[in-house]
Amino acid sequence: MKFWISAALALGLVAVLAAMVQNEYYFFAGYVILMYVVLATAWNILGGYAGYVNFGTPAFFGLGAYTAVVVFKSTGAPLIVQILLAALMSGMLGFIAGLFTLRLRGIFFAIATIALVVIMETLFVNWRYVGGATGLQLLRPAPMPPFESYNKMLFVVMALLAVVAVAIARWVQDNWIGRGLRALRDSEEAAESSGVPTLRLKVFACAVSGALMGAAGAPMPMYLSFIEPASTFNLNYAIGALASPMIGGMSHYIGPVIGAIILATVQQVVTVTISSEMNVLVVGVLLVVFVVAAPEGIIGLFRRLRDWKKA
Repeated sequence: MKFWISAALALGLVAVLAAMVQNEYYFFAGYVILMYVVLATAWNILGGYAGYVNFGTPAFFGLGAYTAVVVFKSTGAPLIVQILLAALMSGMLGFIAGLFTLRLRGIFFAIATIALVVIMETLFVNWRYVGGATGLQLLRPAPMPPFESYNKMLFVVMALLAVVAVAIARWVQDNWIGRGLRALRDSEEAAESSGVPTLRLKVFACAVSGALMGAAGAPMPMYLSFIEPASTFNLNYAIGALASPMIGGMSHYIGPVIGAIILATVQQVVTVTISSEMNVLVVGVLLVVFVVAAPEGIIGLFRRLRDWKKA
């Protein structure tokens, strides 16, 4: 009940901001921050709960973005349909990739996910219907009422996606699926010997994670009014999605949310005040700080401080 009250209050705040704030940049930046909340939460379902380090975020994100472009270009379908179909396609990619790669472990699995990004980018570089390597310019439709600008509408849409993603992560964490994923993270052999259906759980986690990443990618073409493979399948998405749970904490569904808000906000400030090229440096510095000072993230740090006060 507390979660849903918090979610309702957050969405209420988003609605108030959309109604009162007039500076479009805040919605432009807020969209990116919320997008990383979705990506980090999705990554943590497989990478945090199950312990499979996934660098394939751009593959799922990019497939979602290009699915939305194909649907919009061919049928003119509204954004909600684009998001649903993007989630479906990326979820199917996650399911198929999971069947073929989740028997791999450690560095071999990580390399396989990077290969998936290369394969997906190569596919869309050579598909002229969506612009090929040069990309495709898109004309935004009129924003839906009650929004007077498309940026405000996308900001609210991404806020809704963030709530959905966090709700799914919370559901996975709190039931037998989450317990099974944590068991196989600690020891896959012990989990299998205890009757945990490890392969099915891993494929499920990969499919759900991929679907949420695809949903996060679907609004991106309209956000930029342009799409091209090099930026859509950029590995910076993988770095941000991985770094956020490490900063916030992987053991709890709220950790990736905290990490994504901190990391993406700092990156937006650095982009405006210094340069966009400093973003990777910011990520690296924050990761070093948290790996050394708080290896379990902010959530783990709070738990250690709480235990210390009790002692």
